[in-house]
Amino acid sequence: VQLVESGGGLVQPGGSLRLSCEASGFMLDAYAVSWFRHAPGKQREGVSCIESEGTNIKYINSVKGRFTISRDNAKNTAYLQMNNLKSEDTATYYCATRPGGTCGVSYILYEYNYWGQGTQVTVSS
Repeated sequence: VQLVESGGGLVQPGGSLRLSCEASGFMLDAYAVSWFRHAPGKQREGVSCIESEGTNIKYINSVKGRFTISRDNAKNTAYLQMNNLKSEDTATYYCATRPGGTCGVSYILYEYNYWGQGTQVTVSS
Protein backbone atom coordinates (compact mmCIF):
# COMPACT_ATOMS: atom_id res chain seq x y z
CA VAL A 1 0.00 0.00 0.00
CA GLN A 2 1.56 3.24 -1.08
CA LEU A 3 0.84 6.85 -2.03
CA VAL A 4 3.48 8.57 -4.09
CA GLU A 5 3.48 12.30 -4.74
CA SER A 6 5.34 13.90 -7.59
CA GLY A 7 5.48 17.18 -9.45
CA GLY A 8 7.02 19.47 -6.88
CA GLY A 9 9.90 21.79 -7.63
CA LEU A 10 11.20 25.33 -7.65
CA VAL A 11 9.03 27.91 -9.35
CA GLN A 12 8.95 31.68 -9.52
CA PRO A 13 6.08 33.65 -7.99
CA GLY A 14 3.13 33.59 -10.34
CA GLY A 15 4.17 30.26 -11.78
CA SER A 16 2.36 26.93 -11.83
CA LEU A 17 2.94 23.37 -10.76
CA ARG A 18 0.83 20.23 -10.98
CA LEU A 19 1.20 17.70 -8.20
CA SER A 20 0.22 14.08 -8.66
CA CYS A 21 -0.66 11.49 -6.03
CA GLU A 22 -0.61 7.94 -7.30
CA ALA A 23 -1.96 5.08 -5.21
CA SER A 24 -0.71 1.53 -5.42
CA GLY A 25 -1.83 -1.59 -3.59
CA PHE A 26 -5.37 -0.33 -3.05
CA MET A 27 -8.20 1.34 -4.96
CA LEU A 28 -8.25 5.08 -4.51
CA ASP A 29 -11.93 5.36 -5.45
CA ALA A 30 -13.02 4.18 -1.99
CA TYR A 31 -11.43 7.20 -0.35
CA ALA A 32 -11.59 10.95 -0.21
CA VAL A 33 -8.22 12.48 -1.00
CA SER A 34 -6.81 15.56 0.63
CA TRP A 35 -3.69 17.57 0.04
CA PHE A 36 -1.87 18.89 3.08
CA ARG A 37 1.18 21.10 3.31
CA HIS A 38 3.78 21.62 5.97
CA ALA A 39 5.99 24.67 6.02
CA PRO A 40 8.95 25.07 8.41
CA GLY A 41 7.84 26.47 11.73
CA LYS A 42 4.16 25.96 10.97
CA GLN A 43 1.66 23.23 11.61
CA ARG A 44 0.63 20.88 8.85
CA GLU A 45 -2.53 22.24 7.26
CA GLY A 46 -5.14 20.79 4.97
CA VAL A 47 -5.30 22.61 1.67
CA SER A 48 -7.95 20.87 -0.39
CA CYS A 49 -10.11 17.77 -0.39
CA ILE A 50 -12.03 15.85 -3.03
CA GLU A 51 -14.57 13.19 -2.21
CA SER A 52 -14.45 9.72 -3.72
CA GLU A 53 -16.84 10.48 -6.59
CA GLY A 54 -15.26 13.85 -7.23
CA THR A 55 -18.53 15.71 -6.79
CA ASN A 56 -17.72 17.49 -3.53
CA ILE A 57 -14.58 19.59 -3.32
CA LYS A 58 -13.31 22.10 -0.81
CA TYR A 59 -10.37 24.47 -0.47
CA ILE A 60 -8.94 26.63 2.23
CA ASN A 61 -9.49 30.33 1.60
CA SER A 62 -5.86 31.12 0.85
CA VAL A 63 -5.80 28.89 -2.24
CA LYS A 64 -9.31 29.38 -3.60
CA GLY A 65 -9.23 30.50 -7.21
CA ARG A 66 -5.59 29.43 -7.58
CA PHE A 67 -5.55 25.70 -6.82
CA THR A 68 -7.67 22.99 -8.41
CA ILE A 69 -7.97 19.48 -7.02
CA SER A 70 -9.05 16.63 -9.26
CA ARG A 71 -8.87 12.88 -9.50
CA ASP A 72 -8.86 10.15 -12.10
CA ASN A 73 -10.04 6.99 -10.40
CA ALA A 74 -9.31 4.94 -13.51
CA LYS A 75 -5.66 5.92 -13.10
CA ASN A 76 -5.80 5.61 -9.30
CA THR A 77 -4.38 9.13 -9.12
CA ALA A 78 -5.31 12.49 -7.66
CA TYR A 79 -3.93 15.87 -8.67
CA LEU A 80 -3.43 19.37 -7.39
CA GLN A 81 -3.03 22.06 -10.03
CA MET A 82 -1.44 25.11 -8.46
CA ASN A 83 -1.49 28.39 -10.35
CA ASN A 84 -0.35 31.90 -9.47
CA LEU A 85 1.91 30.49 -6.80
CA LYS A 86 3.05 32.74 -3.99
CA SER A 87 6.03 32.55 -1.66
CA GLU A 88 3.70 31.59 1.18
CA ASP A 89 2.78 28.42 -0.72
CA THR A 90 6.31 27.13 -0.12
CA ALA A 91 6.01 23.86 1.81
CA THR A 92 6.22 20.12 1.59
CA TYR A 93 2.96 18.88 0.10
CA TYR A 94 1.43 15.56 1.08
CA CYS A 95 -1.57 13.65 -0.17
CA ALA A 96 -3.59 11.49 2.17
CA THR A 97 -6.66 9.29 2.02
CA ARG A 98 -9.72 9.45 4.22
CA PRO A 99 -11.80 6.26 4.56
CA GLY A 100 -15.49 6.50 3.85
CA GLY A 101 -15.11 8.65 0.78
CA THR A 102 -16.13 11.96 2.32
CA CYS A 103 -13.99 14.95 3.25
CA GLY A 104 -15.33 15.65 6.71
CA VAL A 105 -15.90 19.03 8.30
CA SER A 106 -12.23 19.84 8.82
CA TYR A 107 -8.82 18.36 8.11
CA ILE A 108 -8.27 16.13 11.12
CA LEU A 109 -4.99 14.30 10.67
CA TYR A 110 -5.92 11.09 12.49
CA GLU A 111 -8.89 10.60 10.19
CA TYR A 112 -6.48 9.92 7.33
CA ASN A 113 -5.06 6.42 7.01
CA TYR A 114 -2.56 6.54 4.13
CA TRP A 115 -0.01 9.29 3.57
CA GLY A 116 2.51 9.92 0.86
CA GLN A 117 6.13 10.81 1.50
CA GLY A 118 5.70 14.41 0.41
CA THR A 119 6.96 16.56 -2.44
CA GLN A 120 8.71 19.88 -1.95
CA VAL A 121 7.27 23.03 -3.49
CA THR A 122 9.45 26.12 -3.34
CA VAL A 123 8.20 29.45 -4.66
CA SER A 124 11.01 31.93 -4.97
CA SER A 125 12.48 34.42 -7.39
